[in-house]
Amino acid sequence: MASLLVGDTVSITGYILCGRDAVLPKLLKMVKEGKIDELGISLLGNVVFHTAVSPAGVGPTSSNKLEIESSMEPLSKAGIKLHLGKGAINKETVEALDKHNAVYAVIPPVTALLANKTIEQKLVAFPELGMEALYQLKIVQYPAIIAAAHGRSIYE
Repeated sequence: MASLLVGDTVSITGYILCGRDAVLPKLLKMVKEGKIDELGISLLGNVVFHTAVSPAGVGPTSSNKLEIESSMEPLSKAGIKLHLGKGAINKETVEALDKHNAVYAVIPPVTALLANKTIEQKLVAFPELGMEALYQLKIVQYPAIIAAAHGRSIYE
């Protein structure tokens, strides 16, 4: 994370988590209660993609929604290093990411492109939320642009 700069383009490959408005508050509750290990995943060094997983595929949702943006600092503190979504985030959030050595990247809203780069998906928790449940994806070369890093943002 230390070498990433605002405007850098990155390609993300590996396992990532998917969460948005409905599931992120539940995930935060588990972090606060010390129960995150019950999910069989680690947040340490992980990525959270602000999306739902549906039969149509995945595409970013707006990261500045209250439930999403307010999760970014506590999830970064818990180990998440990259938040992936779309849109501008508040200056306070940009500073909080810097404080916890995390970054925010935007991804083009191109569901068809991402479908070809998503190799597998697994429901991790909260199946009652349907497509907004917590999922883990295995991805290959998701394109993204670093939008906030080291206290700076491309939206300023």
